[in-house]
Amino acid sequence: MNVESEGVGRPVIGIPACVKLIGRHLFHAVGEKYIQAVVDASQGVPLMIPALGTAVSPEVWLRRVDGLLFTGSHSNVEPHHYDGDASAPGTLHDSQRDATTLPLMRQAVADGVPVLAICRGFQEMNVVFGGTLHQSVQTLPGHMDHREEDDQPLDQQYGPAHAVRLEPGGVLHGLLGQAEVQVNSLHAQGIDCVGAALEPEARASDGLVEAIRVRDAAGFALGVQWHPEWRALENPQSRALFAAFGAACRHYATAKRSSA
Repeated sequence: MNVESEGVGRPVIGIPACVKLIGRHLFHAVGEKYIQAVVDASQGVPLMIPALGTAVSPEVWLRRVDGLLFTGSHSNVEPHHYDGDASAPGTLHDSQRDATTLPLMRQAVADGVPVLAICRGFQEMNVVFGGTLHQSVQTLPGHMDHREEDDQPLDQQYGPAHAVRLEPGGVLHGLLGQAEVQVNSLHAQGIDCVGAALEPEARASDGLVEAIRVRDAAGFALGVQWHPEWRALENPQSRALFAAFGAACRHYATAKRSSA
């Protein structure tokens, strides 16, 4: 990675962190693959946002960033945020992330700050706008098992797993110029009911919604269930998605400076 001095010409892209136990201590952490995608594919300067919940208001972070990337995680959104049933025993949650990302995403979209949401972030987007989640898609009749195999090498886990059909006239369809793309698949949770303010952008062959956008958002506001950050520059569709997100962040930064 090579970020030029002081980020000249590059938008600042905030990446909310997860809280993880490493050894006996808690750490706020962001996956390197997301940082790499922001730097190389979106041409941005990444800024990690600690999961501090109400200790820092969304407005404080939004004054400092030109866009937000909401990442995937091993943790699930706590079901009380969408009136869901209690999680199965042993399910990993991250209440500090929920308390940070949900209000932050809501305010960012309202303010027109560009948002790209991936996997857990995609599920957060649905919850923020009133949608609900399936906690175990693989148990639903007629649905595929969308989980990765834990014993596979990473290149296989993040390799193409199935096709998604892009909605004609949607943002993704316009960006990628294709009716169908192959994506990876590393999730057990998935969208049940789509939030009222959202539009589906892509579906898997089993009908599961795999991409969404905020219908009347003032800025870029898109979520995908798959992981385009994995070696983003090596995949034309991933490269196009992160480039469009980066362009939206640069446009927002320019407009913000001109109105200051």
